[in-house]
Amino acid sequence: DARKKKRRVKMATQVAASEGNTENMVKLPPVQFIEDVDAYMKGKEPDAALAEIQEKYQTFKLLENRLLQSRARMLGKVPHIEKAIDMVDLLLAKETTNEQITVDFELSDHVYTKATINKGTQCVYLWLGANVMVEYSLSEAKALLEQNKRNAKQNIDNHEKDLNFVRDSITTLEVSLARVYNWDVMQRRNKSEGGGK
Repeated sequence: DARKKKRRVKMATQVAASEGNTENMVKLPPVQFIEDVDAYMKGKEPDAALAEIQEKYQTFKLLENRLLQSRARMLGKVPHIEKAIDMVDLLLAKETTNEQITVDFELSDHVYTKATINKGTQCVYLWLGANVMVEYSLSEAKALLEQNKRNAKQNIDNHEKDLNFVRDSITTLEVSLARVYNWDVMQRRNKSEGGGK
């Protein structure tokens, strides 16, 4: 019982540690397909083996859910970054002119107002998150936004690879669960048929 608890804590720690790492979120080892169920079950109780597989299955399902949520957040960031890049491009194009620019400014989702940008604007303020806004020159802002866009797209690609790995593992665990369960049913049937004679 202490070993199970220790293993559960270790797996939960691996999943929690993977949340902060956007490079390679999956730190769990690949799941092995059970080729020979008889050899796998040698010396094991069926209920314990099923519980072990079910525990791994639940861990991978939890990880899949977290990856899907994280990917959705990343996908939502890319359009905002692209809008900011378009705005900085517009400011760069109008930087040397003496005309004022009137734009639609988003106050919140689906709520806009007209805003007038003064002539010769040389800097912008970028929202970095955590209640932090920083002033950048137009060229610095464009470089930072382009880097953020590349990073977001790379993170989305990494999430896709991790999701494929997790989904393959879930499928393997589902098959393993079914094979061990069927093996247990067959063993019980053989015992009951053998005992009835």
